[in-house]
Amino acid sequence: RNYLNLRRGHKFEKKMAKFLSQDQINEFKECFSLYDNKQKGKILAKDLITVMRCLGTSPTPGEVEKHLQHHKIDRNGELDFSTFLTIIHNQMKQEDPKKEILEAMLMTDKQKRGFIMASELRAKLTKLGEKLTDAEVDELLKEANITPNGIVKYEEFIRMVTLPPPDY
Repeated sequence: RNYLNLRRGHKFEKKMAKFLSQDQINEFKECFSLYDNKQKGKILAKDLITVMRCLGTSPTPGEVEKHLQHHKIDRNGELDFSTFLTIIHNQMKQEDPKKEILEAMLMTDKQKRGFIMASELRAKLTKLGEKLTDAEVDELLKEANITPNGIVKYEEFIRMVTLPPPDY
């Protein structure tokens, strides 16, 4: 019976590999197993928020509650790794970087022109939130075909920097 669950889990991981890299899945599994106290391949629902935050997402208690309800998991229940993968994948999609980038740009563009100067974007990205280095900003601007003293049109920029990596 346990072998069957392992096989099912393996199939599911292959399906999730379309959305998550194998490195991500391994990292998630490693963190998940730290909270799998009984070594049964399950974590307590009350630990879900902690595990998700350890992996870089920022769910609110309300969001976690919604994830659990969606999967019909009681607050005092347990969840397996495949359910956890689905939940964290959905949370990651929900915390879409486009929205965060757009908000930062809108805060800078007081006149609502639809663009900001590359120098203004650099200042935001190197000083606020998860600070980027100048080299990282240079790389980002280069990827989006923007000169260091050029203008950055939000929609175009966001589309460029949030495109999924090429699937070779």
